[in-house]
Amino acid sequence: MVSTTAVAGVFAVALAMVLTPGPNMMYLLSRSISQGRAAGLVSLGGVALGLVVYVIATNLGLAALFAAVPTLYLAIKIAGACYLLWLAWSALRGTTAIFEVSGLQQDSSRRLFTMGLLTNLLNPKMAVMYISIIPQFVDPERGSVFLQGVQLGGVQILVGVTVNALIVLGAGTMAQFLATRPTWVRVQRYLTGTVLGLLAVRLVTDGSRPSPA
Repeated sequence: MVSTTAVAGVFAVALAMVLTPGPNMMYLLSRSISQGRAAGLVSLGGVALGLVVYVIATNLGLAALFAAVPTLYLAIKIAGACYLLWLAWSALRGTTAIFEVSGLQQDSSRRLFTMGLLTNLLNPKMAVMYISIIPQFVDPERGSVFLQGVQLGGVQILVGVTVNALIVLGAGTMAQFLATRPTWVRVQRYLTGTVLGLLAVRLVTDGSRPSPA
């Protein structure tokens, strides 16, 4: 079983990352604003399936990777920390108006779902999340590495789907609210950037090392 600390850590990382504008958020917002909440939720279904695919694919090879090449742990840790720092910097200096979407074509439900899936599978943020960051919270001494990875992946999926669903449902309202309140956008960027930066520091200063399961 995973520890409470590990769950809290993954929860914090997942929350910070899902609040950072990226391909998934942009796609869901564009569909929700241009076609309505129903279209946004269908698109979110595709995104959610992509998250499940990532969890299964990465954790099937995680235990074998740790056992066969333990020296990769440091490289993975550094890669994850560097990506978090990049996201933090991007959030702090970001100027994109992510709620301004117009002129998009109307897509069928099938296309909405498929594009949501592909957008997530091709999202580098998700790849790094599952390959480089979540493994940092896996402790081989607490049992099956695979089961821990799946449980922590489930935490990330729960956070990601919940937050994105709220974004989809409130996209239109948020667009109108933020259009006249740029201060709120800056506050969100600063908070997100700070959290991501602190998490990156935690990764590089954590001296723990994995052992074969």
